[in-house]
Amino acid sequence: MTLSETQHDRTLVERIRKLLDKAERTDSVHEAEAFAAKAAHLVARHRISPEQLAQRGGAADDLAIRELVVGRGAYVRGRIALLGNIAEAHDVRMVFQATPAGSVAFLAGRSEDLDVVEVMYASLHTQVAGQMAGLRRSTGAATQRERRAFLFGYANRIGDLLAESAVAAKVEADRRAGGGAATELAIRERRERVDEFADESWGRVRSATRPARLSPDGYLRGVEAADRADVGR
Repeated sequence: MTLSETQHDRTLVERIRKLLDKAERTDSVHEAEAFAAKAAHLVARHRISPEQLAQRGGAADDLAIRELVVGRGAYVRGRIALLGNIAEAHDVRMVFQATPAGSVAFLAGRSEDLDVVEVMYASLHTQVAGQMAGLRRSTGAATQRERRAFLFGYANRIGDLLAESAVAAKVEADRRAGGGAATELAIRERRERVDEFADESWGRVRSATRPARLSPDGYLRGVEAADRADVGR
């Protein structure tokens, strides 16, 4: 990666961070949606633009492993689901491990993509945590179940919305490139490099146990909340 490309990547991440910061600070739901949508669209468009794919070509990317503490408690698997869905949408692979200090996620991918995933997770988790705090039920246990289901619903819907943003960006890139074959090949090669890097770095991993049963009402409320916080479809 050249110096100019590195500087461009840093500028992109800073633009995304500023947009998401505005989404967190505003009291207007419509403004928050607009800032989040612009950030997601900017990321998706940049990642598969013909110019960026051509610059990187078949050369090895700056692949890296990053650790992110996701904590412990009743909501940790929901946070892992949110982080995992954001990572998947940006060609970042993730595994996690329970430690005495809490669960730790290990992310493998290009450094630029890791930066974006970390920034988007921090913002979206802050936003959903604020909404979860407003949920109350008749008992503490019932409140916890509702909030947990809400977080899973939110996390899964965010994954869908980010995937839709990526599809829309690919359509735009294909149109600009005059054909999708070259773009598709470059994207596939990039994903394969990340997969190979993750496999070499982690070796064999075990599948996690399924999360406990979720409250359907809370889950649907989380889905609806993610729809309101449109991340760029």
